[in-house]
Amino acid sequence: MTKQGLRELKKLATRKHISDVATGLFLARGFDNVTIAEVAAAAEVSKMTVFSHFPRKEDLFLDRHAERITQLRRALGERSPEESVVSALRRQQHHLLASRHPLSGAVEGVIPLWRVLRASPALVNRMYEHGAEMHVALIAALEADGAEATAARLFAAHISATLMSIFELAVDRVLDGTPVEEVRRRQADVIDRAFDLLEKGMGDYGVRSRASMPER
Repeated sequence: MTKQGLRELKKLATRKHISDVATGLFLARGFDNVTIAEVAAAAEVSKMTVFSHFPRKEDLFLDRHAERITQLRRALGERSPEESVVSALRRQQHHLLASRHPLSGAVEGVIPLWRVLRASPALVNRMYEHGAEMHVALIAALEADGAEATAARLFAAHISATLMSIFELAVDRVLDGTPVEEVRRRQADVIDRAFDLLEKGMGDYGVRSRASMPER
């Protein structure tokens, strides 16, 4: 392995170590009760090192956002010329679920994490910002793929909302007490229903026939 490769591995290991230490502190004491200085001390690194890996405190907890963006770009960029954007992203979501990836939402151990997240307005706000950042990243990826600017914005809005809804539905079911394996079984259908909507649109969904209308 090259020196550059070794440096990159060391950098990733340091980032993971800092994140793991921070998450442990947040779970024990709550997100808002832990400072960056305390994270740095516990991880035995400097505050500057923490900020070099995580520009904002919230990103110490929500540390998979960059990975989500990278995976979306890869799914779009590496698809075959014959494969649509929707098909590529549907396949990617099924892969996350099948591999039990944390970004599928249907994994063990998320209940304590989400309790910490929902108890912190700062983390909730950062989650919304991540959704906006994903939208922007999708616009750029679609434009790079040849989409016209307006179409890219419209497509990206639908895609980002769909992806976040798929993830949040899995997490909500786990938090409601549904066994993870049951969530996983049901989630495959959720993914397909969501992407069927992207492919076909809502059409006449919600139209009420005259026969069903109440008499005046």
